[in-house]
Amino acid sequence: MKYIILVADGMADYPIKELDNSTPLEVARTPNMDYIAKAGRLGRIKTIPEGMTPASDVAHISIFGYDPKIYYTGRGPLEAANLGIELEEEDVAFRCNLITVSGDELLDYSAGHISSKEASILIKFIDQKIGTNRIRFYPGTSYRHLALIKRGTEESLDDLECKAPHDIRGENILKNFPKGDGADILIKLMQASRNILENHEVNLVRIDLKENPANMIWLWGQGKKPALPKFSEKYNVSGSVISAVDLIKGLGKILGLGVINVPGATGYYDTDYEAKARAALSALEKKDFVFVHVEAPDEASHNGDLREKITAIERFDRLVVGTVLKAFKNKNNFRLLVMPDHATPISLKTHVADPVLFGIFGKDVIGRGFLNYSEKEAEKSDLYFEKGHELMDYFIKGG
Repeated sequence: MKYIILVADGMADYPIKELDNSTPLEVARTPNMDYIAKAGRLGRIKTIPEGMTPASDVAHISIFGYDPKIYYTGRGPLEAANLGIELEEEDVAFRCNLITVSGDELLDYSAGHISSKEASILIKFIDQKIGTNRIRFYPGTSYRHLALIKRGTEESLDDLECKAPHDIRGENILKNFPKGDGADILIKLMQASRNILENHEVNLVRIDLKENPANMIWLWGQGKKPALPKFSEKYNVSGSVISAVDLIKGLGKILGLGVINVPGATGYYDTDYEAKARAALSALEKKDFVFVHVEAPDEASHNGDLREKITAIERFDRLVVGTVLKAFKNKNNFRLLVMPDHATPISLKTHVADPVLFGIFGKDVIGRGFLNYSEKEAEKSDLYFEKGHELMDYFIKGG
């Protein structure tokens, strides 16, 4: 039996006036997901437990079948796992974004989606200039990096309030700096980074090219070492994770799943969708579970780019879902789950905690004849998971 999960990050949305009050999913051409809705079953799931931040880390822990209320410790430790950084019990790992600021305004949470090559140079330079025995910086992918702070005895970093930079674009950074016990350590690092990065050669070239410079770091998403049971122990199935995002790959590693790095997978609009699907099919020749994650719809939502979001959804449907369906459509030894992790409405440019739709198709799934794969159609379904982590049991073991 083969189990396939395809996630389009942030794909779900709200009705949009410019689309005659339809959602991007409703207007996008999605024949493959529509086929799953018609031949399989739609449902809805609350991936973000009440009171928790609507973020991809929380949502994906739910999707993989683990209760975030019990297992979630923060984004940073998940990304550290993918970078091969071993955390000690009292270490605190932070996501470290490269951002663009002008005066005291945060202009761009991704520094123009800076390339990994440029970003690596800058993060290594930051580590050289302000890194210490206690504080280290590690390069990741594009604008997404990691800072590790070894816990001292003079402060606690557990209860810091740190805002995600994609939630405060266009706002005053001073008003949004971290708050709480130990916040002064982060603020000092973030402010120091401006002086270090402002005139770096990489940024001078970016400015000459009319690209946003990576002229500051932003620390957030902190957490300590997590302890999650292995996926194979929980579900008696082994498998792989395919993503361009450190967060997803790190979670996969922690769960004991193999991580497949696909050439051309960028975590942005230009990612190689079809290569991810082909890698998934190849992985299924040796293992029985594969999880494929595509970041592009979420990035389009954060950028408020409606055209790119619709395009990303259509490419996901055609090149990822379509490629997998073509290989398995006439077989009877598989089960396929297609879903977003959370909604990222274009109108808000950020995540929300609303329930999202999912479509399931394959062995022992009785078709219910839904009209299409969309938020409104899924609301007609009686299949709903208030506790998001229970969906994986349903998917693996059957309803």
